[in-house]
Amino acid sequence: MIKRDVFEYALVRVVPRMERGECFNAGVIVYCRAHSYVAARTHLDEAKLLALDPRADVAGVRAALRGVEGVCGGGAAAGQAAGDDAGRRFRWLIAPRSTVVQPGPVHTGLTADPAAEVERLLELLVR
Repeated sequence: MIKRDVFEYALVRVVPRMERGECFNAGVIVYCRAHSYVAARTHLDEAKLLALDPRADVAGVRAALRGVEGVCGGGAAAGQAAGDDAGRRFRWLIAPRSTVVQPGPVHTGLTADPAAEVERLLELLVR
């Protein structure tokens, strides 16, 4: 029997105009405590972004999504979170915020391979 561990994930959403409340998925963050693993994968659908807000700052949204991936990766790219463990970086990223790029609710599941889970969820829920 393959050992499966609990993991948590949250979608990364883009909300181009807060006052309208419209959003779309642009990434996923996966955390698995048993593996001390946290990672994010993002994919920006520029056409969707511009359909919701023709004046959107595409470069700014891309930079924010890269920032999410950087915090997950740790090290210098994580900025102030560089010294934090995987769990603290995940909790920091899923904290509610009123920005164009924001986390969705946290969900759980079981996985034998957290890295494969990130890719699976990206394909299933984002692309």
